[in-house]
Amino acid sequence: MAEGKGLTHFDARGAAIMVDVSGKAATQREAVASGCIYVSAPVYAAVCQGTAKKGDVLGVARIAGIMAAKRTADMIPLCHPLPLAKCAVDFELMEQPCRIVARATVKVKGETGVEMEALHAVSVALLTIYDMCKAIDKRMEIGDIRLERKSGGKSGVFVR
Repeated sequence: MAEGKGLTHFDARGAAIMVDVSGKAATQREAVASGCIYVSAPVYAAVCQGTAKKGDVLGVARIAGIMAAKRTADMIPLCHPLPLAKCAVDFELMEQPCRIVARATVKVKGETGVEMEALHAVSVALLTIYDMCKAIDKRMEIGDIRLERKSGGKSGVFVR
């Protein structure tokens, strides 16, 4: 699983640090992450039919995911705050087994990548679905959160 590279968020003494990106060139960077929430048939039906008591589940989850991407540096201590150029959060409804797949695409022109922003967006979007549907069924499971691809920067392209 490991790519064989050293950890970048530690100094020579082992203290946690924010990586110095001041010497890096600003390039176009993009990351796509995905994850899913497994739901019961009643939750799936409420989301599909728009009958959840809290309202438009996917609309609210989309906004929550976008807001999360923009605030990633506030939640992940060593992330750089980035001026995002794009963040899109989309959903795919899958009936068998009942699940909702969230996918976030984040872009920036900068000195560091946006993988954490995409992963954070997916995580918060899925948590929002859970929050909005927990009155129907609390047995939902969130999982499979992962980076699908990234481009830009010195490390180049990654595709899962």
